[in-house]
Amino acid sequence: MYRIVLVVGSGGFIGSVARYLTQQVISKYNTGVYPLGTFFANILGCLCIGLIYGFSEKGNWLSSEWRFFLATGICGGYTTFSAFSYESIILLKSENYSVLFLYIVLSVSLGIAATFLGVFLTK
Repeated sequence: MYRIVLVVGSGGFIGSVARYLTQQVISKYNTGVYPLGTFFANILGCLCIGLIYGFSEKGNWLSSEWRFFLATGICGGYTTFSAFSYESIILLKSENYSVLFLYIVLSVSLGIAATFLGVFLTK
């Protein structure tokens, strides 16, 4: 278990630093109000986690430790939106449409509400 925690934590460090650098580079060129850095990181993270799980489903291309390092660690550190998107795909594939709808609506609406509440409570 400690080994997996170190694997995930190492990947998380890399992903978090990559996200910071991504946002720094994009903010140099983004003069508008649209949060392009976060948007780009979320979409790139989703592409990466899709590739990781796609390759891992093709056979034994990746060990479980590599999947933890790449998907949970790097992608999770880069953006948790990628995990949210992949879990939504799993629900879609399993035809759990009501759970999928509930997951998406509650995640987005309660996430925004919780953020607003956190900001409100600090004022």
